[in-house]
Amino acid sequence: MRDEMLARVRTAIGQRSTVDVPRAYRTVGSHSPGSPELLDLLADRLIDYKATVLRVAVDGIPSAVAEVIPAGARFVLPPGLPDGWAPDGAVAVVDDGSLSAAELDGFDGVLTGCTVAAAETGTIALDGSAGQGRRAITLVPDRHVCVVRAEQVVQTVPEMIARLEPQRPLTLISGPSATSDIELIRVEGVHGPRNLVVVLAG
Repeated sequence: MRDEMLARVRTAIGQRSTVDVPRAYRTVGSHSPGSPELLDLLADRLIDYKATVLRVAVDGIPSAVAEVIPAGARFVLPPGLPDGWAPDGAVAVVDDGSLSAAELDGFDGVLTGCTVAAAETGTIALDGSAGQGRRAITLVPDRHVCVVRAEQVVQTVPEMIARLEPQRPLTLISGPSATSDIELIRVEGVHGPRNLVVVLAG
């Protein structure tokens, strides 16, 4: 069926000349991954997108997370989150895949790591691996606290894509979820968390 349909489309549009697509775009940036310039740029982009950014040393991750997750808050955690990241005062539930969207909506937020981040676009990529979890836990709760380590920050989108496996369930985050209507009225939280807190470590 598919082949027949495509054959009809080709017949309808006729023969077309093949055009070579230029591939001379940048594939690497001028700064090495994790450089101070890239960390500053990523933080600037995220703040411009209305995210909250906390700059800490690697050993400051637990205290930074505790600062933004108040005692008693109900947070969902992905399996494989590094030891010590989850604050002691929070009510933390490790997701086993059985929580429904309605149940996830009852949580105050989610805490995850990430795979890579592109500084030029302020984009953070999650791929569902250990410490990141399935897509639903990062899209339904109202607050996402995401830890980004310095060595995960690259400059360009091609560098980010090169670190990702396309067969994995990818989630790309550029600030809190927001959209605007034709009158440019910004509405937050339509497609994901209204609040994004990034702990930028290193």
